[in-house]
This record gives sequence, structure tokens and C-alpha cells, in this order.
Amino acid sequence: MSALKFSGPVLPDGESRDLYVVDGRITFEPQPGAETAARGWIVPGLVDAHNHLGLEDHGAVEESEIEGQALADRDAGALLLRDCGSPADTRWVHERDDLPRLVRAGRHIARTRRYIRSYAHEVEPEQLSAYVAQEADAGDGWVKLVGDWISRETGDLAPSFPPESLAEAIAVAHEHGAKVTAHCFGHEVLQGLLDAGIDCIEHGTGLALDQVEQMAATGVALVPTVMQTDKFPEFAAQGREKFPAYAATMDELHARRREVLMSAHEAGVALYVGSDGGGAQRHGHLAGEVLAMAQMGLPAAEVLAAASWRAREWLGFEGLVEGASADFVVYDRDPAQDLTVLWEPTRVVLRGRVVA
Repeated sequence: MSALKFSGPVLPDGESRDLYVVDGRITFEPQPGAETAARGWIVPGLVDAHNHLGLEDHGAVEESEIEGQALADRDAGALLLRDCGSPADTRWVHERDDLPRLVRAGRHIARTRRYIRSYAHEVEPEQLSAYVAQEADAGDGWVKLVGDWISRETGDLAPSFPPESLAEAIAVAHEHGAKVTAHCFGHEVLQGLLDAGIDCIEHGTGLALDQVEQMAATGVALVPTVMQTDKFPEFAAQGREKFPAYAATMDELHARRREVLMSAHEAGVALYVGSDGGGAQRHGHLAGEVLAMAQMGLPAAEVLAAASWRAREWLGFEGLVEGASADFVVYDRDPAQDLTVLWEPTRVVLRGRVVA
């Protein structure tokens, strides 16, 4: 295979270099006769840390639609997807060199009749650990719990499972070599999850300051999904007549989103970028989430890192180093200075091939 040459500032250090791709791998050793493929800012492949490949509003979709979702993410520069729950079996994506790398969490695990229909395994507390063990063995190192959802008994957000069931389930996942993340909109469920040693929180709009500090001290990550939580007023409006307490809670959580996000950043919590692609949220919109996080007040360079090299390291994937798989995106201007360029990749390179 002939070598390809890419020239420009290589992030994160920003040093201008010639980067070569040979047999799908990166080298900085000059390659005589290499074809120049692009010039610009070279960024490690973007990471969508909260993605639902294979999921739509009605549940699982066919393989052809999964392929379309994955291609939309790939062409937008998201070359590594962390699945946060899908009812579709997407293991076959691993076999496709033209599709993004995928880290699967298997299927959501929720309380019976306490989540969106056709999305999750719906179980009772005494069944939770067994299902966690099942999904830990079936996934790629992660398990996704639905920590809270609206309770028709209380008319408000409520924990899906008691703290002791969550603690046992998290311990079981760790015994099976998997990390655990959980959907958490409200406040009440969070302390039990943090005390039980959970690895990541999704959304996290109910976090209190002391809990943010606990996350920073214990290395618990946060994926805030700002585009998704911006829909809280819509969720509140839909439930206001039947569930006024729930609507009031969602209004309050929406109002304090920026406070939570900035306090997490200032405390040193590891933040990552997730589009929540799947269901009502379209795939291929990771750039929108990056911009939304920056608009909340996070420094552009920090959000870019959280969507690229820091997230790759978190999930166990290399950046732009000698011998690494050539997974990167080229832009015509510095994304750390202008995040809008993330909508306009010049070249997308996956496993050493220019794919977009």
C-alpha cells in the first residue's frame, strides 16, 4: 500500500509536522514518494461518549439503518462510539473496517414499566445483579443502568432501584470486568450510586456540589449530554397536567444545568462529550454537543480535548503516536480556536483509509 502524507499542526501539542499513514498505521518517519492527502489541523478521531447505535424511538432498528447511523457519525468525524445502551445486537459493527470503532454497553437495564417501551431489560430489584452480569459478559466492558425515571406512584422522578440493589449490581459488574454508568436526571439516586463505586454518570443534572467533589476525588466521569438536557422544558410541558411535581422538577433541573456543569469542571471531574445520538437525537451531531458545552461556559480547548484525545485515553485507545492506528480528522482551521469547524472536516481517516 502506498503511503499517504498529512501536514499541519498535530493536536494536542499543536506542533506542525508531517504525519504519514502506512499500512493503516501512523508514522512520523519520512516516506519517500508519499502522496499528500491533506493539509490542516490534525486531530485524533473524535469520540461520542454517549451514543445509542441501533436505537430509534420505537426500539431496535435493522442492520441497514444501524449502518446509516454509524456512517453519519463517522462522516462527522466521530471515529469512536461509546454505546450507552441499545436493544439491537451491534456486535457485527466490530467486523466492519469502514465503520467507527464501537465500545458497547449492551442493553439498558431498567425497572419494570419505568422506562421507554422496547428499549431496556425491565427487571425487579432482585433480578438486577443477574442481568448486570449478563450484560457485562455480552458487552465491551460497560453496563448501562437506568438510575431514575418518572414514577407514576409519586408523580415525580424517583430512583429505579433501592441503593442496596444498585451497590450489589455495581460490585457484580466489577467482578465481571465491566464498568458501570447510569442515566441520572434527578438528585435522589445519585448518592447511592456514588457510594457504591459507579464509574460514570450520564446527564447528572441533579448533582450537588459535595457530590461533584466526591466524583472528582474518586475518578467518576460525567457525560452531561447538554443537547439532551436542553429538552427538559419540553419534557416538563408534556407532563405538566398529569404530573405537576415531575414538571416542576424538570424545570428546576433545567435551570441549574450550567451551575452543575461548571462546578464539575472547576472541581476537576473528568468530563466527556456525548451526543445521545439515537431515538429523537440524530446521529452525526457530535459537533453540536461540543458547541453546546462551550456555550455553557467551558473553555473551547477543554471541550475539544474531552471530545478527542482525553476520551480516547479514557476508553483505552491511542491518539496520534508512532505506530498507532491512523484514526484522525483534518480541519482547515484550528478547532481549539473555532469549534464550528468541527461541522466541516476536510478529511476523515479511519484505520488508515480516507473515508470522508
